[in-house]
Amino acid sequence: MAEINTGGGEAKKGKPKKQNLRVDFTPMVDMNMLLITFFMFVTTLSKPQMMNLVMPTKDVPIEKERQSKVDKNKTVTIILGANDVAYYYFGEPKYEDYNSLIASDYSPAGIRAMLTERNSKVLINMIELREQKYQEKVTPEQFNERSKEIKDDKEGMVVVIKPTDNATYKNLVDVLDEMQICAIGTYAIVPMTEGDEFLLKNYETKGAAYAETKK
Repeated sequence: MAEINTGGGEAKKGKPKKQNLRVDFTPMVDMNMLLITFFMFVTTLSKPQMMNLVMPTKDVPIEKERQSKVDKNKTVTIILGANDVAYYYFGEPKYEDYNSLIASDYSPAGIRAMLTERNSKVLINMIELREQKYQEKVTPEQFNERSKEIKDDKEGMVVVIKPTDNATYKNLVDVLDEMQICAIGTYAIVPMTEGDEFLLKNYETKGAAYAETKK
């Protein structure tokens, strides 16, 4: 039993005798447990944010007429390198030209700025839709349906993500977050090819040597 005893001792001449004061804190413990239980039931627990990731399958062949054709100008490949550096190139790779590879990072001024500029039309429409959702002008079902239509716009960007062996799990999570922030509707995670490794190696060697000559 939790309690506090104060006072005590013999009374001096001419002064009133002090009485013992006993404060029992046991009811406070019970009250705290009731409050904790109450808030656990009435508080909405934070739900983990999940992202649906659809990977291509090789089991069912796709006919040529059903294969979607992607505009080269709307395609960007992001290579996740070492030391939190991300590289990207637009359209088809130019393996003979290491200058086609652009170094960037995961800051707002890096990959996000590039995707925001290239995917501006879709992003503006998504921002307006999110504002309508916050103002409760659309239901969650209408929001999901409308956002799918916006992200499926032919003017939207198609992003191919290629992690290297030196990239970290955090790098992959960061770039997937950018897909959501920049309203990228179509993206895929694919392995590095020999051509990509050759291009990256050329950039790291020739690009570094060129930078030294300009100092």
